Amino acid sequence: MASVSWLPSRPLGAAVGAALTVTATLAVLPLRDSVSTATPALVLVVPGVVAAVLGGRVAAGAVALASALAFGFFFLPPFGQWKILDGEDVTAIVVFVVVALAMGEVTARESERRRLAEARAAELGTLAESLAESKADQERMAGELDKLAVMEEVDQQRSALLRSVSHDLRTPLATIRAVSSDLRSDIPYDDDTRQELLGLVSDEAERLDRLVANLLSMSRVEAGSFAPDRQAVDLPELLETSIARVRRALKDRRVELDAPDDLPLVDADYTQLDQVVTNLLENAARHSPPRSTVRVTARPEGAFVQVSVEDSGVGVLPTERTRVFEAFHRSDGSRSSGLGLAICKAVVEAHGGTIRVTGPAGGGARFTFTVPVRVDHGVDHRPGDPTARTDPDEERP
Repeated sequence: MASVSWLPSRPLGAAVGAALTVTATLAVLPLRDSVSTATPALVLVVPGVVAAVLGGRVAAGAVALASALAFGFFFLPPFGQWKILDGEDVTAIVVFVVVALAMGEVTARESERRRLAEARAAELGTLAESLAESKADQERMAGELDKLAVMEEVDQQRSALLRSVSHDLRTPLATIRAVSSDLRSDIPYDDDTRQELLGLVSDEAERLDRLVANLLSMSRVEAGSFAPDRQAVDLPELLETSIARVRRALKDRRVELDAPDDLPLVDADYTQLDQVVTNLLENAARHSPPRSTVRVTARPEGAFVQVSVEDSGVGVLPTERTRVFEAFHRSDGSRSSGLGLAICKAVVEAHGGTIRVTGPAGGGARFTFTVPVRVDHGVDHRPGDPTARTDPDEERP
């Protein structure tokens, strides 16, 4: 930071100027017979300049008058007397005083200007430091505000999760409680009805298990530890198993499965891939009307297999087709936890695939994802490869 090194002092300037006047007089006095009067005049101007620098214009004026007296007394004849003989002497004294005062004034102004510049530089330095500190404070405040915003968003997400999960948990729990109470009552049920009720309890328990699995998967995704345990997976078999698991959620709906038997094996985590398909089927069941059709298709696509789950519901708006895969995001009218599609995206991307949602021409929504083909010992199991259809139980570790 700039600072003012010194301030003018009239006593100091006058004292130094007077001392220099005496010194200059004594130094030039032995030479007065061999030099012109201009030489001592020039020398005696210097003390006034120094006095102006150190003490300002007042000190410079006082020293200039003292120098004029010394010049007239010691260097104008008759020497040792203050007596002006003619007009030339008067002119010399007047010129000397004017020059000495002018030099002192100019020097004093320049010194004052320099001091003001130093003071202004010091103020600017202080202001710059203040601005830097203010900017740092603003950045810290912005960081704190960002943290608060993130914390608020997290709190909102937690609240939304608790509301959604509490609803998703209560529905199957209410069913299980009601069926259990009926089975424990004295009401006689025939074997078919009893089996139906027990099947309902089993399905709702599996629904609860899927919800807990989604929660655990989301926690693993947020912790960065969501890595697939890859193995060779028979995709048609997995699709059939997933459809059977959610058959009660898909009741009153027709399910069409189109997965050719010559599909190549895929390189995936069986449990995670099953979770993706199950979540997409449950999503289709929630958004498709009764007596509609849910279509599940699988087709090879280069080094991947493409799987689609299509429903006949209201579909997804173009503006929502990216946000539906965000955690805790729920579309208008949806009562799900908002985790299923987010987990689908995390699983598919962890396998190196992609997932998207489009709107079929006939309405509804089509969720499509890809999963890589299994490659063993440099052999790419593609349609038409005689080694493509192997026993999945032998392939799985």
